Amino acid sequence: MSEATQRGRERPPSPPSKPVVHHTLRYADDPLAFVTEVAREYGPVAEYDIGGISFYQLSDPELVEHVLVQENQRYIKGELFQESLGTVLGDGLLTSEGEFWRRQRHLMQPAFLPQMLRRYSEVMVDYTERMLSSWEDGETRDIHGDMMSLTVEIAAKTLFDVDIREEESAVGDALETVMDYSSTSMKRPVDVPRWVPTPRNRRYQRALDDLTEVVGRIVTEHREDGPDPEANDVVSLLLTFRDDDGEPLPDEQIRDELVTILLAGHETTALALTYTLHLLGTNPEQAATLREELDAVLGGDRPGFGDLDDLTYTEQVVKEGMRVYPPVWELIREAAEPDTVGGYRVEPGQTVAVQQWVLHRDPRFYDDPLDFRPSRWTKDFERDLPKYAYFPFGGGPRRCIGDRFAMLEARLALATIAQSWTVDPTHDLSFDPSITLRPEGSVEMVVNRR
Repeated sequence: MSEATQRGRERPPSPPSKPVVHHTLRYADDPLAFVTEVAREYGPVAEYDIGGISFYQLSDPELVEHVLVQENQRYIKGELFQESLGTVLGDGLLTSEGEFWRRQRHLMQPAFLPQMLRRYSEVMVDYTERMLSSWEDGETRDIHGDMMSLTVEIAAKTLFDVDIREEESAVGDALETVMDYSSTSMKRPVDVPRWVPTPRNRRYQRALDDLTEVVGRIVTEHREDGPDPEANDVVSLLLTFRDDDGEPLPDEQIRDELVTILLAGHETTALALTYTLHLLGTNPEQAATLREELDAVLGGDRPGFGDLDDLTYTEQVVKEGMRVYPPVWELIREAAEPDTVGGYRVEPGQTVAVQQWVLHRDPRFYDDPLDFRPSRWTKDFERDLPKYAYFPFGGGPRRCIGDRFAMLEARLALATIAQSWTVDPTHDLSFDPSITLRPEGSVEMVVNRR
C-alpha cells in the first residue's frame, strides 16, 4: 500500500459549486433533494460547502457505523450543533460531551428501564384517550398540533410526574419558539447575534424564560414533597443525586436536563405519529390491515403493555413510518481527532453528516423505497438489512436514551387512535427540514369516528 493511500486521499468528490456561496443556495432551495442527489451521484463520501462550512456526507451504512460506533471517540456533536441548541439546552444530555455526558446518562438511565416503561404505558393510553375526547366526528384538525400537545403532556407526566395540561399551551408555544429559532439558526451560519434585541431574539428569550420558570416550578414542587428514594422519575433522580463529595447537582444543571427531556422527548415522537397517520390516511389498504389487527387482538378493549407482542403489524407500521419520514433526518458530528473514512482523510474540525433520509430511502436496501409498505419489516428482512441502513434513533454510545420509550409511546398512541378513528389528509406533506424533519405549516386531516 502506498504512503498516499495510507494517509487517505485528500478531498472527496463534490458537486459543481458557485463562487462565494458554493452549494449554499442549492441546499437551501431543497435540502432533502440536495443530499439525495449528492449521495446518488457522488458516492459514499462526498463534500459540499454550506455557508462556508465544509461537510463530508457519508452515504454508506458501514461508514455511518464507523463514525457513530467504531470510532465514536474521535467525534463530538461539534460547534454547529452547540451554536443552534447550546443556549437553550446548556449542558443537558443532548449537548454535553465526554465524562460529564457519561455521568449524566448513567444518572438518568433508571427512568428508561423496562420496568418503568410498563408503568408509563398506562399514562400513554390514558392521555391519548383524553386527547381523543376532544375530537368531533368529521372535523378537520391540525394533527401535528394534537400530537405535539399529546407527547409533551406524556413526557411531563411519565418523566417528571406532573400533569401540565393547564400549562401545555404556554409550554408548547415556548418549545415551538425555541425549536424554530434553533432550527433557523442552524440554516443561517451567519446570523444576527442573540444579544441584539430584534423581535425574533426577544421572542426567543421570552420562550427561554417561560421554560425556565415552568421547570423551576416543577423542581420546587418536588422539593416541597420531600425526597422519595423509591422514585425513578427524572426530577427525583436529579434531585437525589450526590457526587463523590456529597454535593447535589446545581440547579442550572437540573434545569438543562429537564428542558432537554421536554424538547427532545416529545417532538420526534410527535413527528413520527403525525407522519405515520398521514401515511395511513393516504394508504387505505395498509390502514385497513392495521384496523383488522387491532380489532382481532384488542376486541374493543383499550391497548396495554401486555398486548404489544401481538400487535406486530402495528409495530411494522411505526417502523415503516419512521423509514419513509424519519423524524431525525440527519446527524452531524465534528471530528475531534484525525480519522480516515472511506479512504478520505478527516482532519479535526471537519464536519461529517449522515442522513437517515438518504439511507432509509436507498434502493440498494429497500424495494420500491418510496412506497409505504409496513409488511416489509419481517424478521428475515431485518436480519439481512445492513445495521445502519435504518437508524431512526441514531447509534453507538449516543443512541437516543429514550428509544424504547418512544417506540412504546408511538405504538400505544397509534393503536389507541386507529382503533376508534380514521384520518383523511386534506393536503400533501411539505417539509421544513432543520434539526428535525419538521412539517411546513400545519398537517390538517379530517377525523372520522369508526
